Amino acid sequence: MTASEPISEDKIVYFGVININEKDRTVGAIDIWRSVITKELFCEEKRLGILEIADNIGMPKIDRDKKWAIAINKKKVGKDKWKLIKIIREGRFRFIDVDDETTVEVDVKDYSIRDSDWWSFLVENNVNRSIEISVQENAK
Repeated sequence: MTASEPISEDKIVYFGVININEKDRTVGAIDIWRSVITKELFCEEKRLGILEIADNIGMPKIDRDKKWAIAINKKKVGKDKWKLIKIIREGRFRFIDVDDETTVEVDVKDYSIRDSDWWSFLVENNVNRSIEISVQENAK
């Protein structure tokens, strides 16, 4: 490469989707984009029936020590049962529930929620899949 050639810029491209199903009915989806150079993932949740613009405009960033995950509440149903989160590797973890008010605190081990009311799965392991959230077994 010579000094006059431009340095290639990173591009963010559409990578895939995760369909969120409950009892064989779609209740939402996660759109996933990926950096061509760094392979970093960017995610946005889409809820069935919710038309508001997301509070994060553009590609939401995530800290290097966290991963994108879906948290599922075992006691709720429908669009309020799940939430896209940025999960830690291990320890006590807090996030805001779907109502945008309630703080949820759970234990996390190896990027997975360990709680009697919640379970989770990683986005990176489930790209281009449909996940049935009424059962815990089908997510990777």
